[in-house]
Amino acid sequence: MGSAETERKNTEPAPVTGAAARSAGDEALDDYSLTPVPDEARHSWFSVAVQRFGQVSSFQQFMVGAVLGYGMTFTDAVIAITVGSVMLEIVTILMGVAGVKEGVSTSVLARWSGFGRKGSAAVGMLVALSLAGWFGVQNGVFAQGMHDLAGGIPQWAWAVAGGAVVTAISVYGFKIMAWTAYLTVPAFLVLAGWSVVDTLIGHPMDELLTGPPPGPVLSLAEGTTLVAGAFILGALMTPDMTRFNRRPSDVVKQTLLGVTLGEYVIGLTAVMLGHAARTADIVGIITTSSGILGTLILATSILKINDWNLYSSALATVNSVDVIFGRRIGRRSVTLVIGAAGTFLSAIGIADDFTGFLETIGVLAPPVAGIIIAEYYVVRRYRADLEQARRTGQEPDIPNWLPLSLVCWAAGTLIGVYLEAGIPAINAVVAAFALYAVVGRMMGARHRGTARETPLSDPTA
Repeated sequence: MGSAETERKNTEPAPVTGAAARSAGDEALDDYSLTPVPDEARHSWFSVAVQRFGQVSSFQQFMVGAVLGYGMTFTDAVIAITVGSVMLEIVTILMGVAGVKEGVSTSVLARWSGFGRKGSAAVGMLVALSLAGWFGVQNGVFAQGMHDLAGGIPQWAWAVAGGAVVTAISVYGFKIMAWTAYLTVPAFLVLAGWSVVDTLIGHPMDELLTGPPPGPVLSLAEGTTLVAGAFILGALMTPDMTRFNRRPSDVVKQTLLGVTLGEYVIGLTAVMLGHAARTADIVGIITTSSGILGTLILATSILKINDWNLYSSALATVNSVDVIFGRRIGRRSVTLVIGAAGTFLSAIGIADDFTGFLETIGVLAPPVAGIIIAEYYVVRRYRADLEQARRTGQEPDIPNWLPLSLVCWAAGTLIGVYLEAGIPAINAVVAAFALYAVVGRMMGARHRGTARETPLSDPTA
């Protein structure tokens, strides 16, 4: 264990908000939404890893794999998944290590990782809006699937039931979400095995591994973009989860295990299903092959990723309200409000109308990861302040806005949208990272040079 981590164990966690101090019990119930997670509240790497795998082995990943299988050869799909996964793992590990070291969520970490106080509120609002919207959309998918299965029960009733269950799980926080993963992840893996066996019977393996794609051909760049783009928001939100880890090595292990297994086991399984069934409709494949049980387990996979959509949205909202209004609000109350709103929108059937909007604002998320990584690991302007904060228990002094981050944010977004070569999400991350790192280091060197040239005043004058 490094000296900085040892020092953290021997000191009280430093508060990162100007709100009045609260009791340890209150902070624990609130899942430490604005303060560092103390050592006694950290969890084993396996507990966090199962949840990470639950995110990657989600219904969305099955959909991506089926699309790849429908439009690519098996070999090209393997290449696309490999390239996309490696890029995602790098971003996820770097974000996750920052989360475990500082013990705070992504939006709070953004305060001194490039964005400043008010800038972190902008990040928080982006994240809160994006994930709250996806919560409603996926709850609508759950409701439609269950209605198609059950028939007589109206779709809005399933939406209310699904939204209520996920909201209740998210309200109680990390521990209950972990137990949910313990149940749903194995169930989803059973479904995957069942569907593979049932669908692939009668299909020669050589045909699946070497045959041409059954649908319109996807290029390697398009396939890699699908893989990387599907999980880039999850990579950005990694500190929300890894702040409960005990050491950086835990983050590396769970990322390599979770992302690799999730992408390859679930992704390649879906690729073969797409080839065998000659369709990208993964819902149809699963419900046809597995019937009622398959649909129920499919529903649990949606519920599992949706609890983290709601949880991270609430964390981001708490940070934004604290920064903008100077008020400390409880994560549980925020979760109830966002969960109720998302459930209502999915119940009246308009949540899907926001999908295009959510995909549009989603292009703003990747550059945020690049800026945080550049500031935290390369520029390091506020690392000394953070280390001092751990010793003194005082919040680091941070400006409201850091203009460089806004410029890099805009530049990364534009490059991600308009640069035709490469992978848009990764282009945005790399561009924002490189610009912030280079300019930030130059500004830091100039600042240090100015400080050396400034003469000290004569204390005897």
